[in-house]
Amino acid sequence: MTSLVIALTGTDHHPFERMVQWVDAAAERRSDVRFVVQHGSTRPPRVAEGHDFFSHDRLVALLEEAALVICHGGPGTIMDAREAGHVPLCIPRDPLLGEHVDGHQQRFASLAGGSGVVRVVSSVETFHAELESGLVPEPLLRSVRSATGDRDIARARAAAELDSLVDTHRWRHGRLFRAAG
Repeated sequence: MTSLVIALTGTDHHPFERMVQWVDAAAERRSDVRFVVQHGSTRPPRVAEGHDFFSHDRLVALLEEAALVICHGGPGTIMDAREAGHVPLCIPRDPLLGEHVDGHQQRFASLAGGSGVVRVVSSVETFHAELESGLVPEPLLRSVRSATGDRDIARARAAAELDSLVDTHRWRHGRLFRAAG
């Protein structure tokens, strides 16, 4: 059975060429893996299967089927991946590359990565290494899903992890401050 890797650029109108190009290069090298890219406003991939957007039901089905999830740094997409039992590879959009208006995805991804909610990827070399380690049989990236596969438990664990990030950090005027205590 062919492994499925799903890559999600999100719905922002800024192009995210970097993610699509990295996934396309991986798809070129790994013809034994099915790569599906939700590319939004970014040009479609050359090699990987590309879709502008997915309905939420289709997205949930693909996340359930996927061996590995790659996503931007948006909390909603990260939560969807976590609810499906994944610790996604997270490539936060970079405003210096014209991928977003500010660095909020980078800040959130850094916090989430520090807590093990995501695996942050900041270079193409790290991307390929993380991708290969995530495609081993019985990937360790499924750590959130309970032994019985109970989706409600996975959802509660993911929500608790993100709640703890929000509770221990404070945002003021676009800047992150650690909560006292």
